Amino acid sequence: MEIKDTYNTIAFSSEEILFKEKNSKFFGYAFPIHSEEELKPIIDVLKKQHPNAGHFCYAYQIGTDTLSYRANDDGEPSNSAGMPIYGQIQSFSLTNTLIVVVRIFGGVKLGVGGLISAYKTTAQMVLETCEIIEKTIDIHYQITFDYKNMNKVMRVIKEKKLDIVNQEMELNEETGLPIGKIEIKTRKKNAEMIFDIFNSLFEIDIKIKE
Repeated sequence: MEIKDTYNTIAFSSEEILFKEKNSKFFGYAFPIHSEEELKPIIDVLKKQHPNAGHFCYAYQIGTDTLSYRANDDGEPSNSAGMPIYGQIQSFSLTNTLIVVVRIFGGVKLGVGGLISAYKTTAQMVLETCEIIEKTIDIHYQITFDYKNMNKVMRVIKEKKLDIVNQEMELNEETGLPIGKIEIKTRKKNAEMIFDIFNSLFEIDIKIKE
């Protein structure tokens, strides 16, 4: 069975887009994010940009193997804002993406149907301006070895075209000899093969880097 090890996300934060409906203004923004902790600072900045806005509705999806999402109506009628925004993230098959729609009320009520349509349209418009990219899901390994085995390790890294994330040397406290530590990453579908190669080499330790 083919292991799926790619996902789609947006390359950069979007430009501001504006959708108007019956005098209400809907400002749409999209951001690439990797954790929920990134949300509050973004909302805080938008609140300073739009001090007269009444609603800062948003939805995000985060993760690759396990997805988590959240949709927030921020005072609009239940499921009239956050879920229509989230629906567009799903429609574009994205993850690690946040969309915020800021509404400034124009004096005319839109009704639940009108709100759903406006939030959905704004989210769609902002995603249509984004560059959508495919990324690989990577597994990181820590390889530890005596310095004398450096060539053995580097040969595999070169042959398999592995990316080195971090590399360091330290002294073994017992022997006083140098120890090499290299963090590598590889696509998920190749991870088991790469692990087996290093694991079979004498005097070389490999483990998943959390």
